[in-house]
Amino acid sequence: MTEPVPSAVAPPGSAGPAGSSAGPGTAAGHRAGQPAVLVARAPERSARLLALLRERGLDPVAAPVIERAPVEDPAELDAARERVLAGAYAWVAITSVNAVDALLGPAPAASDTPRAESARWAAVGPATERAVAAHGLAVELVPRTATGAGLADAFPEAPDGPSPAGTRPAADVAPAPAPAHRVLLPLGDLASDTLRAGLVAKGWAVDVVTAYRTVARELPAELRGPYDVVVVASGSAARQVAAQLGPQRVVAIGEPSARAAGDVGHTVLAVAATPTDEALADAVTEALVRT
Repeated sequence: MTEPVPSAVAPPGSAGPAGSSAGPGTAAGHRAGQPAVLVARAPERSARLLALLRERGLDPVAAPVIERAPVEDPAELDAARERVLAGAYAWVAITSVNAVDALLGPAPAASDTPRAESARWAAVGPATERAVAAHGLAVELVPRTATGAGLADAFPEAPDGPSPAGTRPAADVAPAPAPAHRVLLPLGDLASDTLRAGLVAKGWAVDVVTAYRTVARELPAELRGPYDVVVVASGSAARQVAAQLGPQRVVAIGEPSARAAGDVGHTVLAVAATPTDEALADAVTEALVRT
């Protein structure tokens, strides 16, 4: 089941590829003769990918269709942060750069780095690993497959079998399991239950805390297409692209994003081999050659 992304803006109008008489690659601002690519992500997180696509003779533009918003009540997240610093967790499992930013804030100067070495850190992929490392924290576990399921599969079994306390909400004041059995899982409000369930199956007591909310961001009128390819880096982005532009030809950063894209009617041309800018650029280029 997928969840709609709450809108932070007025609903988009009907303009877009479905209602346009222009062909692919002729959106406002695009250069004639060069395939037009929309990277549905903030420009500051897309600079490398945009450069790689331009090197391949494409005409890319980046614009977010979703954005991170703070939780309405930060008390639970603040308490989780304090527990990390107090050594209450064996592991902190991070599934997105947004979760790093919400839990740890902007990357500090070396002298200001919070001391949280008592917890071991796991990251879903290389971008998340870099975001954690920017805080001076060593990431000990990065799965080969950069998904929640991949991280759960790569996670070790809990020591000495299941914790008798099981899983409890982060705000629960009941007696907590020993730190050796506890994992903190800071997630977005629309995250799936895959990773939590996988960790519980391996005997961990998982504290899930909502680290941030995902809200829609409307594309400006001049960027409403049409496009030869749209790059989506999350299921939420895929759903918002469909809501704002209608079904598109997409390249996805991974299988979960590809499944979400297919569920809302996109044609998935390719899935990046790894969740990196280089692999995404290769997937876009190969998809355009094939089509």
